[in-house]
Amino acid sequence: MPVLVTDAIHALHLQPLTFTVGAAECVCLSGPSGAGKSILLRAIADLIPHAGDARLDDRWCSRMTPTEWRRQVGYLPAESFWWSDRVGDHFADPAAVEFDALGFGSEVLDWEIGRLSTGERQRLALLRLLANRPRALLLDEPTASLDPDNVLRVESLLSRYREQHRAPVLWVSHDTAQRARLAHRVLHLDGGRLVEAAA
Repeated sequence: MPVLVTDAIHALHLQPLTFTVGAAECVCLSGPSGAGKSILLRAIADLIPHAGDARLDDRWCSRMTPTEWRRQVGYLPAESFWWSDRVGDHFADPAAVEFDALGFGSEVLDWEIGRLSTGERQRLALLRLLANRPRALLLDEPTASLDPDNVLRVESLLSRYREQHRAPVLWVSHDTAQRARLAHRVLHLDGGRLVEAAA
């Protein structure tokens, strides 16, 4: 069962941080804007220069290629990136993707990226990430641009994925009600330090 552990990992103005996210556990990360929540996720994902290390089970990030680490530890940024004009070009096996779980029909594969709303991009970026079957998830406000119905759809899909794959999940959320619904634990980041808060 995958367990995600950080070992004194830090970047920019963050203090060295050590914590564990257990198998099938959802840990929500809270804190004021500018506290470094996105920086922390990007450091764990090995996308920016950082000190310290992270491991998934007994495999350390520093001993794996970046591609291999990012395949296993999936990172969803607050704003997604697209490399082709058509939605379908971003999915290697569309038949295996649960488009309907997030309110899409099969016609979405022919849509142009330029016509998508912010919320549609956010939902499709999540489906693209889950299609890679990561063993752990780093989620940077995955529902920030969504209406209430789609927030619940995303939460349901992610909870199901977490339970089925026993995936550790580190989820940045500013939504107190969402944290209450989802979090097994809440870590509050402020002043470069983490403290455990009430879920």
